[in-house]
Amino acid sequence: MSNSENKTPSDHPEVKKSGLLRSSLLVGMMTMLSRVLGLARDVVVAGYFGSTASADAFFVAFKIPNFLRRLFAEGAFSQAFVPVLSEYRTQRSFGDVRELVSRVSGTLAGTLAFVTVLGVLASPILIRLFAPGFMDDPAKLNLAGDMLRITFPYLLLISLTALAGGILNTYGRFAVPAFTPVLLNVSLIGATVLLTPYFAEPVMALAWGVAIAGISQLLLQIPFLLQIRLLPVPKWGAKHEGSRRIMTLMIPALFGVSVSQINLLLDTVLASFLQTGSVSWLYYSDRLSELPLGVFGIAIATVILPSLSAKHAEADSNHFSRTMDWAIRLVLLIGVPAAVALFILAGPLIATLFDYGEMTDRDVLMSAMSLKAYSLGLVAFMLIKILAPGYFARQDTKTPVKIAIKAMVANMVFNLALVFPFQHAGLALATTMSAFLNAGLLFYGLKRSSVYQPAKGWRLYFARILIANLAMAATLVWLAADIEQWLGWSLVERLTQTALLVCSGMLVYIIVLLVSGVRPAQFRH
Repeated sequence: MSNSENKTPSDHPEVKKSGLLRSSLLVGMMTMLSRVLGLARDVVVAGYFGSTASADAFFVAFKIPNFLRRLFAEGAFSQAFVPVLSEYRTQRSFGDVRELVSRVSGTLAGTLAFVTVLGVLASPILIRLFAPGFMDDPAKLNLAGDMLRITFPYLLLISLTALAGGILNTYGRFAVPAFTPVLLNVSLIGATVLLTPYFAEPVMALAWGVAIAGISQLLLQIPFLLQIRLLPVPKWGAKHEGSRRIMTLMIPALFGVSVSQINLLLDTVLASFLQTGSVSWLYYSDRLSELPLGVFGIAIATVILPSLSAKHAEADSNHFSRTMDWAIRLVLLIGVPAAVALFILAGPLIATLFDYGEMTDRDVLMSAMSLKAYSLGLVAFMLIKILAPGYFARQDTKTPVKIAIKAMVANMVFNLALVFPFQHAGLALATTMSAFLNAGLLFYGLKRSSVYQPAKGWRLYFARILIANLAMAATLVWLAADIEQWLGWSLVERLTQTALLVCSGMLVYIIVLLVSGVRPAQFRH
């Protein structure tokens, strides 16, 4: 074995270390680019298809593999794979790391290839299962089934992409995995604009755009895996020690980290029974609420998981707790004002981004209702993303699954209680309520077990955040025009007013924070 094979991963020349804040900002910038393009994608799709039956059909056909992707790839698999990989990197040779990567990639690819074949063959059944309300409209049901056959292989491709992203993140290469989702948005925009004229049913172009995106996202990872000499050579490895540990951690993690996605899917099932457009209204509002969640919440979670895993492997409990405290403070600093702004500006933002082409004024008002409900839970959604790694980094998957089951049961109860009086907005509000339950129980578990001990100064910090948000909210309410004016404005007028509101709100928020004593240096980890 060569000298490089004998080196521990931490000694390997390709390993790069950087501060958590710097890495979070890098991931946030890449994710911001992706989310902005994602909004551009949704604007284009809304302009071409609005909230029609064909749009509902595509959103369901895409949501199924996308849900499974979040559940398996970005959810359970990543949370199980990264801690084990970090342990191998810290405690074993580089050759052992490469063997683990090859065995896991082979097992994952083989398993998901089988699942993909089943999904394609059973697509009509899956549509009936996930959108039973479509059975009242045979045309919409058949269209969704046809698109699902094309979109389902995305699960296999994006899961392998997530495997590559987990490797790169563990070795400090955060930018490439964070940039990868850009390709999905570019593919869907290109498919909508360029391919729709070639299909008898124009919305089919979107399904092919998903397939193209999956291939391009996977191919992007290869050169960077080669740079760190960890491009997998897939081998079946179900009996490999590392693979077995990852599989053991994955099973309960399926619930523990992805409960919010399960809740959103339950929303889609119930929304399929509501009036036409309900699925699309929830989709557009969820997409807008995911902008701050993805840019900041997921970015912070992506960066802290390898760090927490390494600190657990090194038995550094003090640093582990400090990292959790830093992440929670940062989430509140960013998440609370984002939630307040989304709630106050729900109508104007939906109008500015989506009120074109086939989108109607009623669609804007309905989407704004569910966006307000989602915005109330934004902080809880973000906290779940950073609290769950506190368990998975320690390879504890039993506690989160118990919490997830409680949250899912509560969500179903909330759904049934709220869907009748509030329709689609009730579904969004139920998701918000269950998210707070989930986040609260995760936080309580970490604190009770002394894994997380809040640092000093929380009362003063919370007071500063509260005052700054009240000042920002007052500014936005004072400057924002009525929704009727927004609906009558041109694109230029909407963009100008949106820029004025966003800049004014941010400026007031930052000034009040600085005056109250908050400094950027306080967030350097």
